[in-house]
Amino acid sequence: MASVVVVGAQWGDEGKGKITDFLAARADLVVRYQGGNNAGHTVVADGKEFKLHLIPSGILYPEKMCLVGNGVVLDPAVFLQEIDRLTEQGISTANLRISPRTQVIMPYHRKLDLCEEKRRGAGKIGTTGRGIGPAYVDKAARVGIRVCELIDPPAFAQRLQAVLKDKNELLEKYYGESGFDYQALYDEYVAYGRRLAPFVADVSVIIDEALQAGRHVLFEGAQGTLLDVDHGTYPYVTSSYPVAAGACHGSGVGPTRIDRVIGVAKAYVTRVGEGPFPTELCDATGEYLRQKGHEFGTTTGRPRRCGWFDAVIARYAVRINGLSSLAITKLDVLTGLDTLRLCVGYEYRGQIIRDLPATLTQLAECKPVYEELPGWQEDIGTVRRYEDLPANARRYLERIVELCGVPVCIIGVGPGREQTLVLQELF
Repeated sequence: MASVVVVGAQWGDEGKGKITDFLAARADLVVRYQGGNNAGHTVVADGKEFKLHLIPSGILYPEKMCLVGNGVVLDPAVFLQEIDRLTEQGISTANLRISPRTQVIMPYHRKLDLCEEKRRGAGKIGTTGRGIGPAYVDKAARVGIRVCELIDPPAFAQRLQAVLKDKNELLEKYYGESGFDYQALYDEYVAYGRRLAPFVADVSVIIDEALQAGRHVLFEGAQGTLLDVDHGTYPYVTSSYPVAAGACHGSGVGPTRIDRVIGVAKAYVTRVGEGPFPTELCDATGEYLRQKGHEFGTTTGRPRRCGWFDAVIARYAVRINGLSSLAITKLDVLTGLDTLRLCVGYEYRGQIIRDLPATLTQLAECKPVYEELPGWQEDIGTVRRYEDLPANARRYLERIVELCGVPVCIIGVGPGREQTLVLQELF
């Protein structure tokens, strides 16, 4: 038996979809434990590209059970569109299940998201406008609507009547926006509930029974450690818990049931949205990484900010998540660069610091301290053994291991499933 959590070790977009899809071949269940459709995972299988936003990356294996946990906020329209798109592509969703405790994103959440971001002006966070933050706010305020209510029309009517009056008043009187018609909203979402009902099951029970039976469970997060609402670069964070501990809370399992935690990190760093980024490259090298790595958001299409690998945030991710090992993705993107840089610390007001500051004002003043390593020119897309990587590529990875304090278990040398080097078996 093994239960493995896959987390992002940077600001998200690290390639977790590829790693989860690869590990799903060895798992029996794949569980998405937090976030919403503000996240996107791109998976390439058999030469086809699949963009997933809410459905777990293991869905491409028809025999795997794919579960959406209670820590997710679910937009029913997006979820059903994703099911329809996969069905059209010949992908079965028969083994897909949703926790009845999962919170529902409503149209007023999306409108409030856009209104709040507009009001922030220059201080905007850079949200996707998908309603994620307002949905989590309602969850904490105990006025959210859950999937179990959505599939129960009388219960849904009661919850919607209780909250819609306040939401309309907020939109109309504070933001000057139009509100929503109760009956139209009720009819639309009851129809969604009817379609979702066959997928609803107690995810916590399913996972528990699987673990007791000795089956392998893979937990998949969205976003990354540096976007965690508590441990990320607050306030430029998401509204949930992408860190490994979130897997327990967001799926209904205890921490003693987790065996390993894999941190996914690109061989460089990217982020989308606002906030400090010490190793960001606003030059030709940054643009090289963006274009060669196809660094544009899966969900929004926004160009990602690119920079050198940052061992300060990687060590932070190791500590916060209790990482067992790292999966390094997109190593192939660095091919062709004569010199590579690794950030080993920050210079802050004349002193060298090696731990991530808590405040953004301090982080904004930090300048990266770099080590330089020689690059390589050889194409590594066809390499299938670690020993066959160019010497300089191995040296680069070995220095990352030294700086981060955990081994590398997987290396991605291209987007395809077959372009994956396994250094350590996880299941």
